[in-house]
Amino acid sequence: MSTITTKDADNSKHQCAACGDSDDGGGSLKACTACNLVKYCNRTCQIAHRPAHKKACKKRLAELFDEKLFKQPPPDEDCPICYLRLPIEGQSTYLSCCGKMLCDGCVYANTVAAADTERYKCVFCRTEAPSSDGEEIERTKKRVEGNDVQAMLNLGSHYRLGTNGLRQDHAKALELYHKSAKLGNRCAHYNLSVCCEKDIRKATYHRQLGAMAGNVHARYNLGCAEGKAGNMDRAFKHWMISANDGCDKSMKRVQEGFKRGFVTKDDYAKTTRAYGISIDEMKSDDRDRYASAFATKEVNSNNN
Repeated sequence: MSTITTKDADNSKHQCAACGDSDDGGGSLKACTACNLVKYCNRTCQIAHRPAHKKACKKRLAELFDEKLFKQPPPDEDCPICYLRLPIEGQSTYLSCCGKMLCDGCVYANTVAAADTERYKCVFCRTEAPSSDGEEIERTKKRVEGNDVQAMLNLGSHYRLGTNGLRQDHAKALELYHKSAKLGNRCAHYNLSVCCEKDIRKATYHRQLGAMAGNVHARYNLGCAEGKAGNMDRAFKHWMISANDGCDKSMKRVQEGFKRGFVTKDDYAKTTRAYGISIDEMKSDDRDRYASAFATKEVNSNNN
């Protein structure tokens, strides 16, 4: 059996990389499912060629993964009340009655403007607010039964922290986080990365999945880990992507990187523009009023 190199196989798309036999364009050869660089007659040829192909396969697999990892994710969804992009820094409220995520600006505006009888009803579906932590938990559990990924995340956090009347149960929290993450919740991946931070491999895995789905905190932490490892190019790639989505911490890192020569003038200008656009998309008068009221409340609480 003759053996040809991977490079030769790349130049001849209709030849088996192991034995060199051709299918004359008939489509009978099967591509390597990992890298798609080479093709084989059968499983026997694939196994025989594995030692020669292994290095190139792993390299291409890493390149394909990086293409996904460093791709700009889609922006956050919009608030269903004001139709502005939801904030990324936590100024959002999940409503267990209807399963909607609203910006705190809309929730605050309703609280201030509505009549006393309407003030504490859901802004979206007008359901009465829960009268106790227990009622809130029961509503959340019902949403979990309907495969609501955000409800799974919230309930998992209550178990992890032992809040809202639930006993602390880390196993139950992880179970809910994993289920939520499996169904596509990027914040669940971030929470799992925090829970698994002692296991660097698992933490990195969940940070990467969370970052690719659009969680800026997972992306920021990936940048920090790469920077700590001395991989500054990869670190600033992560920070520029999350800064593009409006992450303040990442934008500060990019500014520092530009001053130190790690970020080019062109990349810095593009990131600054994208950051500004994201901030504008998440900004509203109601959100500013909520932030001001919350800050005042915090000051008064600390003074007391």
